[in-house]
Amino acid sequence: MVSPIAGRLSDKIEPRIVASAGMTFTALGLFLLIFLKETTPIWHLIITLIILGIGFGLFSSPNTNAIMSSVDKRFYGVASGMNGTMRLLGQMLSMGIAMMIFAIVIGPVEITPEYYPQFVLSLHYAFTLFTAFCILGIFASLVRGKRSPVAHASIPEKGKKIIH
Repeated sequence: MVSPIAGRLSDKIEPRIVASAGMTFTALGLFLLIFLKETTPIWHLIITLIILGIGFGLFSSPNTNAIMSSVDKRFYGVASGMNGTMRLLGQMLSMGIAMMIFAIVIGPVEITPEYYPQFVLSLHYAFTLFTAFCILGIFASLVRGKRSPVAHASIPEKGKKIIH
């Protein structure tokens, strides 16, 4: 629901601003997940997931817009492929980090009720780390520079020479 609105918004204002706002919502959602307990009420989870959804929606379209706007049309396929590859790499890396934290805190055991306290502790560690990464991502998104439609104008088309 948020992504199409964010996409149109990023056409009107700088995509890095909208994407950074999305990262801020995502960081807030991850921060709220740090406080999960076995007794966390369902309304806390629902509100947190709504905040995360808004964050993802605000980030995804403007970020893709910024990436695709920064390359020449002939490189759209490469840029789109790299965008998808980097997104999946990030997902795999974060899953690997979460599993490593679980392995260190819980150990090689089946998660049964007796291990719930260690499971919750590992969630705290993981969400704390991912919140910190997301805060770094906000700054990375803000400093990436303004959209420049002529950034790739000096690349000559195949078979053409640049005359200065």
